[in-house]
Amino acid sequence: MVRPFQWRNKKTMSVIPAPTKPLVKLDFLRMMMISREGDRREGILLRQSKGWFQVSGMGHEAIGAMAHALRPDDWLFPYYRDRGLMMARGMSSYELALAYLAKRDSSSGGRQMPGHYSSRELNVGSVCTPTGGGLIPAAGVGWAMKLDGKDSVVVATVGDAAMRQGEFFEAWAFAVQEKLPVIFCIEDNKYGISTPTAHFMALNIPGIIAEDYVVKCDGRRPELVLQTTLEAVGKARRGDGPTLIWFDLDRLSSHTSSDDHRVYRDLDDIAEMADRDPIKLLRDELIESGELTIEQFEKMQEEIITLVDEEYRKAELAEDPKAEEVEDHCWGTPDRPEKPPIEAGPQTMVDAINKVFHKAVESDPDVVFFGEDIEDPKGGVFKLTEGLSANFPKQVFNSPLAEATVIGVAVGMAMYGKKPVFELQFVDFMAPAWNQIMTNISTTRWRSFGHWKTPMCIYAPYGAYLPGGSLWHSQANEAYLAHTPGIKLAIPSTPEDAAGLFWTAMHSDDPCFILVPKHIFRKRVDVKSIEPLGFGKAKVVRAGSDVTIATYGNTLELAHEAAEKLAGEVSIEVIDLRSIVPLDIETLTASVEKTGRLVVIQEDTKTCGFGQNVISEMVSDADRFSLFLASPQLVSRGDVHIGYNPIYEYAALPSVEEVVAAVRVTME
Repeated sequence: MVRPFQWRNKKTMSVIPAPTKPLVKLDFLRMMMISREGDRREGILLRQSKGWFQVSGMGHEAIGAMAHALRPDDWLFPYYRDRGLMMARGMSSYELALAYLAKRDSSSGGRQMPGHYSSRELNVGSVCTPTGGGLIPAAGVGWAMKLDGKDSVVVATVGDAAMRQGEFFEAWAFAVQEKLPVIFCIEDNKYGISTPTAHFMALNIPGIIAEDYVVKCDGRRPELVLQTTLEAVGKARRGDGPTLIWFDLDRLSSHTSSDDHRVYRDLDDIAEMADRDPIKLLRDELIESGELTIEQFEKMQEEIITLVDEEYRKAELAEDPKAEEVEDHCWGTPDRPEKPPIEAGPQTMVDAINKVFHKAVESDPDVVFFGEDIEDPKGGVFKLTEGLSANFPKQVFNSPLAEATVIGVAVGMAMYGKKPVFELQFVDFMAPAWNQIMTNISTTRWRSFGHWKTPMCIYAPYGAYLPGGSLWHSQANEAYLAHTPGIKLAIPSTPEDAAGLFWTAMHSDDPCFILVPKHIFRKRVDVKSIEPLGFGKAKVVRAGSDVTIATYGNTLELAHEAAEKLAGEVSIEVIDLRSIVPLDIETLTASVEKTGRLVVIQEDTKTCGFGQNVISEMVSDADRFSLFLASPQLVSRGDVHIGYNPIYEYAALPSVEEVVAAVRVTME
């Protein structure tokens, strides 16, 4: 059985910190009433077609008492019903009105739905819509705090239905494993949209969550909310790890403005909830104690209606977003790091990357490495991190076998101010992390209008042409990442390019993915110089006049071999794109202006592969289209997976013969 909050005796009260500000019940009632009136006002505006969508916090307002237990340096990753909590933290009704009306000066610049709170100044992490999507980043912030030796805490709140998300369990497991100062709060209103949650909510299933970590609290009573939170905060600040607070409360409204709970809820139950309304409960308590009269309550209610009405009218007149700003804040500032202090000479791509990693952790204590098997003595499956943890044990850590944890923790650490350099053991394994990639990494800067950013370097071995990998170790799937705005993506083909790109990525203001072609990363070459390499800089690696071949990664070898085979027949210019996003269209254009012909080679699948995008970019512009003397050709893997037997692998992959044939087609 979970235990309710127990008032501590005087002997143990000292372990519970005092509230950061007193909970004055009359003031708190006023705050809850302002929150409720905002909900009501938004419903009116929606019916007037002055809004598009609403998420109500009715019934959840008493959770706001948690804010009284927190310091300014503590963090929150809130639930979309935490309107009261946000107001208690410091957000004004006017700010919430701006968010509802999607105004330019709102926390998201009009890019997020209302209820998706965010504040850099208040340490309120930007809320994402996929339920539970903020929990692993919250654990990442908690880990960063712990690594810095701070006693700050993180509060992460979600609804009861979100407990069945895998990311909840990953976040919880990581927090318990590392004894993180994170307080997980489940706001149990008994419904996941229209579905009662009692039979599948994790806390109602014995044995899933260790009972010692769980405290149940009446989420309708602000004084109990505060005392329960204070106990959890004290535990977290002492370094004793996370707490899960199970708040029992009611959702007094429909799920959202697009829902009608009368369709699926018993009308008598809806009526009974009114008697458990946290505003009614606190009002009645104050009237009974003599601190408030009915007349005073009614007067306060009238004043609040006027106040909220004025704030929403003011917000209606505020500036709307500008269409021309739609692409703003997808990217940060250009990457211009100093030259990496890496020696030249014969080395492999693995050697060069490892040297850059050592220089990065040596030069900046905020650089943190995290990934599966990256600690010594293993030093990574491909030895990319060999020696790092032995030399820098406070900056290099093994991760659990949980890709969503790897990526989600990176999000939180980057938001906090660390510089995560995190490894996915193979790019094929990014699927379990896709929610964090798509939901948080790629959107945080844009959806917060530049208030938040997630600078990080995520890397993974990539591609085939090395038999034995099969389905789960040999895919080339860069198009998934390239399709996702807000991510920079590079695939180097040489040790010097790999080192230069990694150095830039680790100093970048943006999330950068680097896919390392495992077929060629043990090829030893004589490196003349290693320079910082900006994303979006292609390189002409072989000059020619008849045909341009554009490629990257493993297939650069095919381009060189084809050029050699055709040396006496066709003069081929080979371009190593190096960076996929952004794409250096200028270098391509300059080459095609000379040759009039283009062959693109990619290792990814044909349908929706990045090579098709390159061709599309080249021919969709009228000026560039006029340069072509023949139709561009794509040499690609078919729409098929990589098989284990090498016969299957090489049957699926592009070949030198196919490149030669494509070149000859352009010459006809």
